[in-house]
Amino acid sequence: MINKITSQIHFTTKNRPIPSKTLNVLTTDRQSMNAAVRATVRVGLYAGAKVYFVHEGYQGLVDGGDNIRPATWESVSMMLQLGGTVIGSARSEDFRTREGRMKGACNLVKLGITNLCVIGGDGSLTGANQFRTEWSGLLDDLVKAGKITAAEAKKSSHLNIVGMVGSIDNDFCGTDMTIGTDSALHRIMEVVDAITTTAQSHQRTFILEVMGRHCGYLALVTALACGADWVFIPEMPPDDGWENHLCRRLTDQRGRGCRLNVIIVAEGAMSRDGKLITSDQIKKLVTDRLGFDTRTTILGHVQRGGTPSAFDRILGSRMGVEAVMALMEATPDTPACVVSLSGNLAVRLPLMECVQVTKDVTAAMAEGRFDDAIKLRGKSFQNNWNTYKLLAHINPPDSNINVAIMNIGAPCAGMNAAVRSAVRMGIIQGHTMLAVHDGFDGLAHGQIEPITWTSVTGWTGIGGSMLGTKRTLPGKLLEEISLNIAKFNIHALVIIGGFEAYVGGLELVQAREKYEEMCIPMVVIPATVSNNVPGSDFSIGADTALNTITSVSASTVDIHAYTCDRIKQSAAGTKRRVFIVETMGGYCGYLATMAGLAAGADAAYIFEEKFGIKDLEMNVEHLVEKMKTTVKRGLILRNENSNANYTTDFIFSLYSEEGKGIFDCRKNVLGHMQQGGTPTPFDRTFGTKMGAKSVRWLSEKLKECYRHGRIFANTPDSACVLGMRKRALTFQPLSELKGDTDFEHRIPKTQWWLKIRPIMKILAKYDIKLDTSEHADMEHVIKKSSSLGK
Repeated sequence: MINKITSQIHFTTKNRPIPSKTLNVLTTDRQSMNAAVRATVRVGLYAGAKVYFVHEGYQGLVDGGDNIRPATWESVSMMLQLGGTVIGSARSEDFRTREGRMKGACNLVKLGITNLCVIGGDGSLTGANQFRTEWSGLLDDLVKAGKITAAEAKKSSHLNIVGMVGSIDNDFCGTDMTIGTDSALHRIMEVVDAITTTAQSHQRTFILEVMGRHCGYLALVTALACGADWVFIPEMPPDDGWENHLCRRLTDQRGRGCRLNVIIVAEGAMSRDGKLITSDQIKKLVTDRLGFDTRTTILGHVQRGGTPSAFDRILGSRMGVEAVMALMEATPDTPACVVSLSGNLAVRLPLMECVQVTKDVTAAMAEGRFDDAIKLRGKSFQNNWNTYKLLAHINPPDSNINVAIMNIGAPCAGMNAAVRSAVRMGIIQGHTMLAVHDGFDGLAHGQIEPITWTSVTGWTGIGGSMLGTKRTLPGKLLEEISLNIAKFNIHALVIIGGFEAYVGGLELVQAREKYEEMCIPMVVIPATVSNNVPGSDFSIGADTALNTITSVSASTVDIHAYTCDRIKQSAAGTKRRVFIVETMGGYCGYLATMAGLAAGADAAYIFEEKFGIKDLEMNVEHLVEKMKTTVKRGLILRNENSNANYTTDFIFSLYSEEGKGIFDCRKNVLGHMQQGGTPTPFDRTFGTKMGAKSVRWLSEKLKECYRHGRIFANTPDSACVLGMRKRALTFQPLSELKGDTDFEHRIPKTQWWLKIRPIMKILAKYDIKLDTSEHADMEHVIKKSSSLGK
């Protein structure tokens, strides 16, 4: 049994201390659970709880003995980069019986465990809730059978349950993303990128079948991320006669010059009459009717494997922390809850409400209420579906509007996905789309040309900027820019880029007073690895940069650019080694902080959180103590502009000197490799949705601003930043964001991720205070089947 750990951390809820508790961590087999397991164990220990592992899932709970073992701080080290679940899982027929659940209850009571954290799918979580519901009755039966004493039953009179959803299918209603889904999408996109290259060379039709027996999320997001011609999902079967429609669309695409057709199929795809639509059936249709060279790939369980993505590691860590807080705050009257993700917020939802809505989706599909099924899946799923539908159908109305699109600032992965969707959405709206090459320089010098549907084919998977991009601001080019806006008859402008795009947009708005040509609707889409654009929690490109930093990848020895996982593995092989890694980000510490959380760093130095020699000394001492344990490796991240005097070289020298005889150091500057590479699924889909939404918004603004036969837009809300804020994509006037901007250091004054930094420090075993005054309250699943016209 683990002794209670005393520390400086104080969990405070409603100004009352939380008593010591005992909690159990149980998993069923899903990808990327280890980050959640690690966070649950370490935060539980830091909160003063005794923490146990249940090995082999519910079967281990029933069998007891060595299957239920104390978890230690070191037992969850070196887990973040591992797929699956290190504490094992097994399907348990025994737990389905009351007798089996009695054995499980007896094992928990004997150890004094009254809090259970279950990480799994809806079946596992439903089983946990049943266990909790029966708990009092199970204890009564155990007392009668003489298995436990009345005193033991009284001491363990209540069982609290908190769930975290682990499912690569993302089939659990109530959360935007389940643990493991993003990693599965990484595996899928790796295959898509590999196959589409050869398929395009040979003018092939490529059919990819992905997992999703009852949920089409993987198929839908894959279709968005690769620009598929067609997607089959269980929630929305194609209309009768889909065979003719599919063949017509493939033929049209070939007629436009596209050398590649892509069709994505969820394994549970079906027709309106409930019959399965298989990849072989689709292949036969395309081959027989069109004579196209067609290939089929069925991914299967490869989607479950591999290294977890940065997104999943961060999600699992955040969910683990929230789960412990929920258990610590639970009372006998608190319903079993599940920790979920809503937009960018961690929320708690009643477990059985989520389970019921998940069942309602199945019922809606069985009854042919497919629109209801899409709505019940939640806003994120619905938005993905609507965006895909809009981009897949070409039936443009007549329009005499010209919309220009440009990239500003440093290139980043995902920019091209945003350009592609903006161009195609504009064409769908009937607009003429104009490509501006080389940013504001190109706008000033007339590097402007029409860009077509076919021009952007295949752009979603290409890194960098196909349009070309420069950091030049428009302030000194306003005269030339105004002339070209008039010359090319530009009615609206899409600006995709980083802080320069934001500042450039502001300069164009300010120039409206002098240049009437600037009085057109404008939208800025944040795209930068630094994630430093005011008005958005996330920027396109930041997720790819995080994965570049944290994932295991082939790194060239010549430039010594090891990724953090490779560094940690190297350090684990060579005892007592500490790596100092410099990340990009300008003055914004987002990359260093989130990569630190994803990679399990011991410290991350950033500009926003001032540090001095005492802090550096404390960090060195922390590593010295760490080297006395079985975990003999360290990782320190430093944001490139965190401190002008405490440079990466200085920190390396300091750690090297102070660590003599205890550990040795290595230094790595990742540099511009963080800007390049293939975009992640997140950046592809995020860019796709941002691009499409921006042009739809511009189309509405153009209608509002059309007066007396011309476009005239000079109100603040006609020039906006499109950003993700907490739970939704929102448009915020550029002029209103000025007050929240530190122009000198090119960062927003308010940055949401700073509240996550304490989590990283806790997981690295620092004694700090964690303010939980802004903890997540229990919410409710809004959409109920009764409100959807059942």
